[in-house]
Amino acid sequence: MSSAADRAFARDDGARPELAPAPAWVHARGALDVNAPRVMAIVNVTPDSFFDGGNLLAPETDDASVSVATRLCRTYRQQGADVLDVGGESTRPGATAVAPDVELRRVLPVIRGLVADPELTGTPISVDTRRAAVAAAAMAAGAAIINDVSGLADPEMARVAADTGAGLVIGHLRGEPATMMHDIRFERVLPEVAAELGRAVELALRAGVAAERIAIDPGIGFGKTAEHSAALVGAADYLMRETGCPVVIGASRKAFLGVIGGKPRPVEERLIGSVTAAIMAALGGAALVRVHDVAPTAEALRVAWAIRRASAAARREAEEVERARW
Repeated sequence: MSSAADRAFARDDGARPELAPAPAWVHARGALDVNAPRVMAIVNVTPDSFFDGGNLLAPETDDASVSVATRLCRTYRQQGADVLDVGGESTRPGATAVAPDVELRRVLPVIRGLVADPELTGTPISVDTRRAAVAAAAMAAGAAIINDVSGLADPEMARVAADTGAGLVIGHLRGEPATMMHDIRFERVLPEVAAELGRAVELALRAGVAAERIAIDPGIGFGKTAEHSAALVGAADYLMRETGCPVVIGASRKAFLGVIGGKPRPVEERLIGSVTAAIMAALGGAALVRVHDVAPTAEALRVAWAIRRASAAARREAEEVERARW
């Protein structure tokens, strides 16, 4: 287990594994209480993301519309988003890398606009990037979190996170998005993903990133089969135990959801599967779920947690009655 993992587990009536006491995930602008699962909203300022590519670009350009992105993020915040995750490079299967200057041109104006918006005060902004230079510029612009799907492939990323005090999400990815779905090989997916994430966590710790600032993401759909992805969605408790870090699950609208339900579905028809995956991830111990569909996911989580709390309280009462009989 990582040295970040010096914390004990508890179960609340078997419903959701979680740290005891549940931790706060610290980032550059504060901390996020993860007693209950949080919602990270996807804000793609790209022309080619697999679900919402181009939605936030100015007409007939490759540049983001700050006003459109800001309005969307206000809506996301009202709907229950706890983090806004801004990305300027698509990492869908088969995607090719974009130049760093293009990525910066897309994300920096949006991050600055979100940070300056009074309606979004206090909402942490995350930058979704694999490049340390982009992460550093985003943090200087006011971002609070670095979300690196590559697992610290850029050797400078951990240092940037340490120097800026960023919250750091370390994702699991073998290879590059352009080729990650070729020749997928796991003997045992859970221990292998956990071990590889654990090594990345240790790298971040050695670079000076504080343990309470690190979260992990098993990379759903990133070089995994549908079965691998399904297994990882429900394995946050295992991954947290092995690495000692809060777990982010990003299953939203991904291709495996159109396979495992028994009927192939295009991305436009994966809402129900996405919300179901988010609930299963949260019940399995995920601290955050990264989603496109904020309103239905946030409502589903509120309902699930209300049921969970009511059920736990009723079970405790029933157990007290049972004990009193004896």
